[in-house]
Amino acid sequence: MALENPALAELADHFGISQEFWDWKGRHTTISPETVVTILAALGIDASTPERAEAAVHEVRLKPWRRSLPACTVVEQHQYREIQVHVPAGAEAHLVVHTEDGQQLVCEQRFNEVPDREVDGVWLGEATFALPTDAPLGYHHLVLTTAGRTIESHFIVTPNFVGLPANIGHRRVWGYATQIYSVRSAGSWGTGDLVDLADLMVWARTQQYADYVLINPLHAAQPVPPIEPSPYLPSSRRYTNPIYLRPEAIPEYASLDDATRARIEAFRSDLRDELAGADQLRRDESYTAKLQALEVIWQVGLPPARAMAFEGFRRREGRALRDFAIWCVLFEQVGPDWREWPEEYRRPSSPEVANFYAANAERVHFFEWLQWNCEHQMSVAQQAARDAGMSLGLVQDLAVGVSKSSADTWMLADVFAQGVSVGAPPDQYNQAGQDWGQPPWRPDRLADLAYAPFRDMVASVLRHAGGVRADHIIGLFRLWWVPEGASAKQGCYVRYDHEALIGILALEAHRAGAMVIGEDLGTVEPWVRDYLVRRGLLGTSVLWFENDETGNTLAPERWRELCMASVTTHDLPPTAGYLAGDHVRLRHRLGLLTESLEEELAHARQEHEGVTGMLFDKGYLHEDDGADEVERLVLGMHRFLLDTPARVLNVALTDAVGDRLTQNQPGTIDEYPNWRVPLSNPEGEPMLLEDVYASERAMRISAVMNGFTTVPVSWGALHPPRHP
Repeated sequence: MALENPALAELADHFGISQEFWDWKGRHTTISPETVVTILAALGIDASTPERAEAAVHEVRLKPWRRSLPACTVVEQHQYREIQVHVPAGAEAHLVVHTEDGQQLVCEQRFNEVPDREVDGVWLGEATFALPTDAPLGYHHLVLTTAGRTIESHFIVTPNFVGLPANIGHRRVWGYATQIYSVRSAGSWGTGDLVDLADLMVWARTQQYADYVLINPLHAAQPVPPIEPSPYLPSSRRYTNPIYLRPEAIPEYASLDDATRARIEAFRSDLRDELAGADQLRRDESYTAKLQALEVIWQVGLPPARAMAFEGFRRREGRALRDFAIWCVLFEQVGPDWREWPEEYRRPSSPEVANFYAANAERVHFFEWLQWNCEHQMSVAQQAARDAGMSLGLVQDLAVGVSKSSADTWMLADVFAQGVSVGAPPDQYNQAGQDWGQPPWRPDRLADLAYAPFRDMVASVLRHAGGVRADHIIGLFRLWWVPEGASAKQGCYVRYDHEALIGILALEAHRAGAMVIGEDLGTVEPWVRDYLVRRGLLGTSVLWFENDETGNTLAPERWRELCMASVTTHDLPPTAGYLAGDHVRLRHRLGLLTESLEEELAHARQEHEGVTGMLFDKGYLHEDDGADEVERLVLGMHRFLLDTPARVLNVALTDAVGDRLTQNQPGTIDEYPNWRVPLSNPEGEPMLLEDVYASERAMRISAVMNGFTTVPVSWGALHPPRHP
């Protein structure tokens, strides 16, 4: 046993805190008692002395007896499960399931010989009930009747298997992955938006027969500039970043008079002049101009039917939307970090916050209106994809967490662990470990709340999507918690109820008719991938990372069937840049290499030659391919993917157009312009969406993905782009 104190060990086991683990080199590593005590404190448990640890153990053992019913029970459909209920000693107990669709299913009582127990001066008895195995999928309630009282708790029945949506059948599908903010058109405001997304999906389907487009998370960032560039460090995972709105696509824009339209056009014209020649995306300038235009449109008001729809949206979203919008206004007026606000504003339920809302209702409603328009434009984009013939359409990305000063941590402060952050243990890529600065959800509080925050977030992401990619899906099984002020090496794993979290993710995907892709790269316990396969969630397989026991590229027939297979990922440079060693030179320039530039370049060449040699040997390279040697290799790699059994194939849009610029350099923030790099052509010049339409490279890669023997002519070749 890693911990000598048995009380501390019992607490660690109860709360899913690892006492040991095996690192990336297979070495056994034990977790220090100090780390366990700190993690327990983040969960509200004082184990700072042996006596307090003993007292905490006593409370943990009593807690189930103090509850008549478990807070939440999650099962797979048709799974047999028994639960224990606690009632006054000698009292009869009756347990019934009230389903979503109005059924009442009686639970059968089973034999239980656990003796009665005195708890807090009251004698209690325990009874065992078998939950019905024929309960339908959904969010139900357990209703216990005993001693003249009725007690309720949550009962969630989840699908055994997700798989691919029924409309795909046994077909294989392919699609693009892109950072949508980098894909700008002549009509956008300096960054790609939801109208650009709709147009990209229509092009991808009608010209290339793709079935989906996977994009970066659209999660909300700061409500006003400065804006956090990383879409993976949001302020809320439930709501959307209004920077993706197209002002002119809001219906009320059509009713503006000429003078008001001229004002909005002036905002956009001034922005275009300000951004002229910029080689990076400038979110702050773009959103400042866009926000001015949105405020003008907001002042116009809504016609009756639209007003009804807006009120319906506010009613459906309820308190969560209102609190998020209040946070936006407080952010504007009080400051960017709620942890530094006056004490009375740090709780959304305080009387002072209610008074603030009353005094600023108009501004709060503006931010609610922004979210409603995000919802509308996302719906339009997904409908455009479906109308064009895509079987999936939009596939959204779900980030691991939020920033410590975020709206989510303000609204759900007691659901997030305090004094710790999420990261990763040391590995071959970062031997110091990583601290991502994101507070983790408390597993115990999620269960207490019947996983409502997680459910609401997933439902929101899937409302207008054909799929979701869960970044670092291993975080639904365990996360590396790092105590505040400690190094990442001093962290430890904390386990989550993966059956509940994966089950709810599966249930929401089932209801949306969507697929789920889990980003399961890196160090993963082998049983986790087996579990994901059993539940029908797709894994992620990337050509550069799929190696066999000898270190060579894994033969295509040995790849997984239930996965999204790709050549690259957004944390690597586009393939053209990767083959050129751009990432090695960049890391050298930033001082991130652990070996000399020459040694690292030699390692990269060896890796590349292994893959390219395999492509040549197996006949994936065609002499008549592409415009240059690099494009031949890129096309050959995608031919390789076609020989795998993977049901979902993915092409990076950057690879399709020959871009070689890195979008994100892990381990940096502002040393490199992460998440601020526009889509570019092979010469490194920014290109617009209209240029994508004219890309012959993109047509060649789509011909490979579709198995065409001839390459279709691009739309842009027949309809040359016209830029303002």
